[in-house]
Amino acid sequence: MSTFSIFLILIVIVAFLLIVVVMVQNPKGGGLSSSFGGGGTQQIGGVKKTTDFLDKSTWALATLLLALILLSNVAIPRAGGDIESKALDQDAATEQTIPATNLPTEAATPETTNPVSNDSN
Repeated sequence: MSTFSIFLILIVIVAFLLIVVVMVQNPKGGGLSSSFGGGGTQQIGGVKKTTDFLDKSTWALATLLLALILLSNVAIPRAGGDIESKALDQDAATEQTIPATNLPTEAATPETTNPVSNDSN
């Protein structure tokens, strides 16, 4: 199993857990914490802790998902192996190639390129 496959499996698991944690929350203050009967100001039975746990776990899973995605870029299998960029190569940057189709067929001389002739007498 490649490193990229391991990262891919971890990304899928973390994304699934993040979906579950977000779906358990209620954006209007309800959700899992309100189902324990915490309608009043009494927050003693751990109901406030449940909301804090869900909020912290959402941020932790989102951060972990972002880190895994960024780290998985290193493990992506490359098709060509060790291909180096020509833009970073000093020799390739100074080397200028001209395609053969753009080359003139004959060398131009000053007499043939001057359209104005002095033989107008």
